[in-house]
Amino acid sequence: MDSENLTRQIEEVEALSSIYGDDWTTESEANRSYNIKVKENDYEVILYVTMPLDYPREAPPKFELSAPWMDRKKKEKLYTSLNEVYIENIGENVIYQWVEKIRETLLSMKAKEVKHVNNNVLVDEILDLTQLAINCPEITHGEVIIDRKSSFQGHAAEVHSVDDVSAVLTKLRQNKKILNATHNMYAYRIERKTDKGTTMIQDCDDDGETHAGSRMLHLLQILDQKNTLVVVSRWYGGIQLGPDRFRHINNATRQVIQQAGLLKK
Repeated sequence: MDSENLTRQIEEVEALSSIYGDDWTTESEANRSYNIKVKENDYEVILYVTMPLDYPREAPPKFELSAPWMDRKKKEKLYTSLNEVYIENIGENVIYQWVEKIRETLLSMKAKEVKHVNNNVLVDEILDLTQLAINCPEITHGEVIIDRKSSFQGHAAEVHSVDDVSAVLTKLRQNKKILNATHNMYAYRIERKTDKGTTMIQDCDDDGETHAGSRMLHLLQILDQKNTLVVVSRWYGGIQLGPDRFRHINNATRQVIQQAGLLKK
């Protein structure tokens, strides 16, 4: 490691740990990995960062976000905002700016803000993904559950990073049938081992089916799933199913996890 980079990293860690106190956690000193909890307006985002050897002079920190309550559009916008902060400060220490950008985002949100998803906009944005070659973990497609003309199908993959999750989601959207599903809700849990023990990165998305993603995440927690991503596609058949839809979503989730050989893995 360049001595200047190391010195600047050490100084940054000392400053950030002093500023954020208990909200700052050292995951692995050897790997230069840390996380910071950012809380505002009853919302919480956890920023996971790893400082590579060439940070800050030549490269940014590697980062991941955990915010199970946040919808896809807001996450994408936040990721973009953080990347823009780095571009504006290339060669400088940026983690403090990232934390405060996250805080600024949370402060701009109203408490208990309702998520709205426009499926048509989503389809328009990702149609070109069918032309991409995606390298991602192996995906298992579960059995189709049909009830009153609505269909539910689970998809599962073993994942070890947020990048794996993004790759699987992108790969699934290359399938036109899945792309055009009424909802593609998902949940995942990723285990990270650190010097202080084990932490879990977890997140979910309802994709317009209110509470579906959080219920799927709760099931993964009950099953103590690790390094698991589950997506459930629903094609609405025109007849409202009421609470039965959640039973089908849970059944599709459990079934595909078992089929993929990931149950309690």
